[in-house]
Amino acid sequence: MTIDSDGFAAPPALVEHARRFRAEGNPPARPRVSATVLLLRPAGVDFEVYVIRRVAAMVFGGVYAFPGGGVDPSDSQAHLDWAGPEPAAWAGRLGVAPDAAQAVVCAAAREVFEESGVLLAGPDAATVVGDVSGDDWEAARQDLEARRRGFADLLAGRGLTLRSDLLLPWSRWITPEFEPRRFDTYFFVALLPQGQRTRDVSGEADHTMWVRPADALARAEAGELTMLPPTLVTLAQVAAAGDLAGVARASATRDAATPITPRLDLPETGEPRFVLD
Repeated sequence: MTIDSDGFAAPPALVEHARRFRAEGNPPARPRVSATVLLLRPAGVDFEVYVIRRVAAMVFGGVYAFPGGGVDPSDSQAHLDWAGPEPAAWAGRLGVAPDAAQAVVCAAAREVFEESGVLLAGPDAATVVGDVSGDDWEAARQDLEARRRGFADLLAGRGLTLRSDLLLPWSRWITPEFEPRRFDTYFFVALLPQGQRTRDVSGEADHTMWVRPADALARAEAGELTMLPPTLVTLAQVAAAGDLAGVARASATRDAATPITPRLDLPETGEPRFVLD
């Protein structure tokens, strides 16, 4: 799939789906708020991003994406030690109320731990916990994933503080209106903490890998990797930043509040295309 300034070509199946949705006149589904995280790590003079392939039985099965998932009700109700920008400051960056901003940030940190085994937390506001791959940590991760334990409770039980400053806001995407399952997803970037490593632990993925953003884009263009437009666009954006310092600088001026919603353009002549609004 090639994406340019005019958008991208619409697959025939999605065009028929959209035409049927318009003909039936049903209201669009309400998007579920979610968060996803681009974990980055140095790779020589370049850097790599962590991607996972969703299992075939899931929504977007067989597609490579970044770790992430839906906001849980407990994410906005959690009372936890917090380092970095306060929820009120996050509210300004994300364009939502402070409690909703806390929920999104908590969901991002929780989901990246659930799906990659990486924990963005530390004993205090200046440090990050080290290796979290032991059996006790894995048991805690499984309890969290199964909702037998809340994220705030997990951190409090180990005397840890959520490091919200390790998450850098990047963008916001909303699924097109004609899709039966829609998501309002906030994208973040985060550097893999020193001493930690990703682990293939998510039951929602059947393959994981670290890959240079430019290589991922080339493989997607060649048909080797299947990725949705938000993933492709975001990979191109972080690749254009040049290096990890460039990614951090770019994040500081990114608009993570205004949603991007691909809109299907069905012209009387010519090929249908998705336009990125």
